[in-house]
Amino acid sequence: MKQTIILVAACIGFLFSAQDAKAQGNWPELKAFHGVMSQTFHPMEEGDFKPIRSRSGEMAEKAKAVAKSSIPAEYNSKEIVMAVKQLAKDSKKLNKLVKKDGTDAAITTSLTALHDVFHKIMGLCNDHGH
Repeated sequence: MKQTIILVAACIGFLFSAQDAKAQGNWPELKAFHGVMSQTFHPMEEGDFKPIRSRSGEMAEKAKAVAKSSIPAEYNSKEIVMAVKQLAKDSKKLNKLVKKDGTDAAITTSLTALHDVFHKIMGLCNDHGH
């Protein structure tokens, strides 16, 4: 029974990963943003703030590029447009916080919220891409 549950969970995870990959494949700017997000967020979870402190400007630029890009037709909705604007706004705020030498706690809060916005976009893409 335990093996069945693990197998089902793995299959569900694979499906969502495949859908996320499809969304990012159709939207190169979002894929580029995700690259920076994953390389800064996950180290921060482990207590390593060096990546986000050194790459917050790059993250803000990638978010700005997402906001200026053409949203693929299959994902273009009011909700996604609003979330993309939020992504750019919050990335810029995070970069300002880092430049002002914000505390690790403040950066954690800001980057976690930004990560949530990114995942909201991915979820909306999955909802609209079906």
